[in-house]
Amino acid sequence: MNERQRARRPGGRSARVGAEVHQAVTDLIGERGYGNFTVGEVAARAGVADSSIYRRWGSLENLLTDVALTRLNAQSPMPDTGSLAGDLRTYAAQVAREITGPDGPALLRLAVALFDSDHQGLRARDDLFAERTRQLQSMLDRARERGEPTLDAFDVLDHVLAPMYIRVLFGRGPLTPDYVDGLVDRML
Repeated sequence: MNERQRARRPGGRSARVGAEVHQAVTDLIGERGYGNFTVGEVAARAGVADSSIYRRWGSLENLLTDVALTRLNAQSPMPDTGSLAGDLRTYAAQVAREITGPDGPALLRLAVALFDSDHQGLRARDDLFAERTRQLQSMLDRARERGEPTLDAFDVLDHVLAPMYIRVLFGRGPLTPDYVDGLVDRML
């Protein structure tokens, strides 16, 4: 191992630059919407050279896909409260916080725009959907192991997550704790 390889470490400069570029994209999406900025503007906002973005991501579309997948999949640890009802309420509350936080609506708009774009966007959509389904399935499997009634991960997506996403995307009211808990209660 040479000196250069030894000096590289997760969380170092590369991770910091990646986080700054991701934040710049998220900010620009929030301010201008999808398709209304360039790699140069992302680079300037993040304080890096355009070439750094092209070297790492190859294109603006690749960067946007990476941002959507990374940020939307950056889920808190799966809850394990000891009951399916508690796990679902905690999980739904986490998702509600993520999508209503400062970057949440911009990231959802980015995801919707990407999913409608091309083959890469469809792959991003499928990856995000698979990750959410995997998260839910792990929670549902634990519940089944405890002897609780089983649910289908797709039903949870349809009846708990989808209404929250729709409310945020279309500005149809806040995701209050009572609203989120009500979605879970109706699901159960």
